[in-house]
Amino acid sequence: MQLSATVENKIQVSEMIDAKRKKAPLEGIRVLAISQFGAGPFATLNLADLGAEVIKIEDPVSGGDVARYVPPVIDEADSLYFQAFNRGKKSIGINLRDPDGVSVFHELVKVSDAVFNNLRGDLPAKLGLTYDHLKHLNQAVVTCSLSGFGRTGPRAAEPGYDPIMQAMAGYMSITGEPGGPPGKAGVSIIDFAGGYAAALGLVSALLEAKSTGVGRDVDVSLLDTAISMLTYFSSWQLNSNWEPTREPNSSHQTLVPAQNFQTSDGWIAIFCAKEHFWRNLAELIGMPDLIEDERFISFESRYENRKELVEILSKRLAQKSTEEWLRQFQGKVPSGPVNTIEQALSEKQVHARGLVANVKHPSLGITRQVVSSIATDGSNEALTPGPALGENTDDLLSDLLSLNPNQIKKLRDQGAVG
Repeated sequence: MQLSATVENKIQVSEMIDAKRKKAPLEGIRVLAISQFGAGPFATLNLADLGAEVIKIEDPVSGGDVARYVPPVIDEADSLYFQAFNRGKKSIGINLRDPDGVSVFHELVKVSDAVFNNLRGDLPAKLGLTYDHLKHLNQAVVTCSLSGFGRTGPRAAEPGYDPIMQAMAGYMSITGEPGGPPGKAGVSIIDFAGGYAAALGLVSALLEAKSTGVGRDVDVSLLDTAISMLTYFSSWQLNSNWEPTREPNSSHQTLVPAQNFQTSDGWIAIFCAKEHFWRNLAELIGMPDLIEDERFISFESRYENRKELVEILSKRLAQKSTEEWLRQFQGKVPSGPVNTIEQALSEKQVHARGLVANVKHPSLGITRQVVSSIATDGSNEALTPGPALGENTDDLLSDLLSLNPNQIKKLRDQGAVG
């Protein structure tokens, strides 16, 4: 049967749309990244997982990204820590203290979409990494800085790391068991949230630059990120007399029941954020009378009678295993096991979502890594290992700047590149 021209055109358009969707969303975007350790490389790792070409600019004199030397070390300039943050990237060695090295960097800016750094807040301006310093080379370039304290304010020139931000932003004051010492999250949550915020800021600015031809500065700090994530804590603190307290067993400040409970063989996390979840819980644990108990009939009454309710639930939940309760609660009560890291990485849902991928490493063979949480067509396909220091220097100088082998050798001999 012969199709009409209209139908054929629709099919062709549909096929074109499908073909476009298979591309990673950031394919064709080139980002120069002057960053090391955790927060900054995490930001650009997500960009690489979404298809961007991320070129790490590393100092060949100092040995490059300090993450290369975080134990356990694979060899003299590589580590599992480094690999976790630098999958799918390229590395070029440039000495930015050398005038010829700066010239090479400037030539790369001309053919790139963004320049990212996670240096101390006062350094981007001193090193000429801001939009004002680079716009004469590329008016559309986006410059993004992720620092501890931002590029302004009394602490801009100070270094800052995740635990410092958790302490300063009040997180530690509400983390841990009542009466215990201040505690931090086991994972570097501010580093990674800051990385996400920086990536979002950079991509937002790129979206504008692609339509206007004019770039801009983006200034993100770890402290700003930590404070912004206080959300309802800050709203309560700033607008009422409410004072946050530490609650036992990782309890929510005001929702009850929403905490960890001990079972016969471990722990289970339960979070009844809606009334029907609470009613389901009472039914499923065989205590339906709790639903109409005046002490527990609403959010407010359960909060006021938290101690009595938690004691009742704790006794009941301790009578079965975590797995038994999870089977009963599935789809009816938000709940999950309190896993170890090993158990978390073995969860069926984690593997169903493709979050653990195999990456072939030249020294280790197949390594297993977690990939970006953003799932879309073309994402998480740049599964090449983190590069060796300066692994791509010659290729990038040749391909992007059209330098010949003699010119590259001269730059190497002068110490401008490595």
